[in-house]
Amino acid sequence: MSFIEWLYSSYPNPHIDGQWGPLHICTLLLCIALIVTFAVVFRKKSQKSKNIVIWILVGLILLFEVARRIINLCKTEDYSLHNILVILLPRPWCAISCWALMISALVRKDWFYNFASTSALLCAIIFFAHPEVGFNNEYILFENLYSICTHSLLLITSITLITLGFTRFDLKTLWKTLLCYVVVYGYAFLEIFALQIEDDPLYFMPNGDIQEILSVSYGVYLTIYILFIILYLGAFYLSSYLRRKKLNKNSNSQIGA
Repeated sequence: MSFIEWLYSSYPNPHIDGQWGPLHICTLLLCIALIVTFAVVFRKKSQKSKNIVIWILVGLILLFEVARRIINLCKTEDYSLHNILVILLPRPWCAISCWALMISALVRKDWFYNFASTSALLCAIIFFAHPEVGFNNEYILFENLYSICTHSLLLITSITLITLGFTRFDLKTLWKTLLCYVVVYGYAFLEIFALQIEDDPLYFMPNGDIQEILSVSYGVYLTIYILFIILYLGAFYLSSYLRRKKLNKNSNSQIGA
C-alpha cells in the first residue's frame, strides 16, 4: 500500500464486522477517558483555559473537515457543479454537527452551544451504538480514520461543552435552539430535493438504515423519530430546570436557617 493509496482510500479494503470489536471498544473508552479528564482538570479553571480546550477540539475537527475536502478535490475527475457541492458541503448529520461545533466556537452564545452540543452528541451516540463506517474494514485508510476521529471528536466536544459550562439549557432561550434545528431540517430538505446531494441526511426519509434496523413501517418509524427527538431535547431542558429548582430550594432553605 502506497501513501497515496492510503490517503485516497483507494487500496482494496475488505469489509469486516468490526462493530464492538477491539478498536471500536478502545476508541470509545479513550473518548470517555478524555471527557472525564477534561471535566476534572478544567472544571474549576479560568474561562480562558476552558476556551482553549474547546478551540483545540474544534480545531482538530476543522483539520479533518478541510483535509477530507482537499483530498476529495484532488482525486476526483468529475468537476461538475453537483459533484463539487457533494465534496464541499456538509451532507450527513454528523458532518453538519461538525460544522455546528466549529461555528459555536465563533458565535459563543449558550443557546447555540445548546444546539451544537445536543446535535453532535446525538450523532456520536448513533455512531458508537451502531457504526456503519470507520470500523468495518480490514484496514484503517484515511476515510476510516476520518470517520472514527470526527465522530470521536463529536462525542468529546459535545459533552465537554456541557461539563465545562458552555451550555445553559434555559427554557427562555429554547426557541433559539429550536430555530437552529428548524434551519438544519430546512437545509436537509434542500440537500434532498433541490441540490440532490444526499438521500437522507437526518435519517427521516423512508427506507433508511435506522428504519431497517427497527423493522417497522415508515409511519411507525416517523412517529418514533419525532417523539424521540422531542424527548431527547426535552431531557436536557427538564434536567436543567429541575437542577436549578433544587439549587434554589436549597439556597432558600439555608437563608431561612
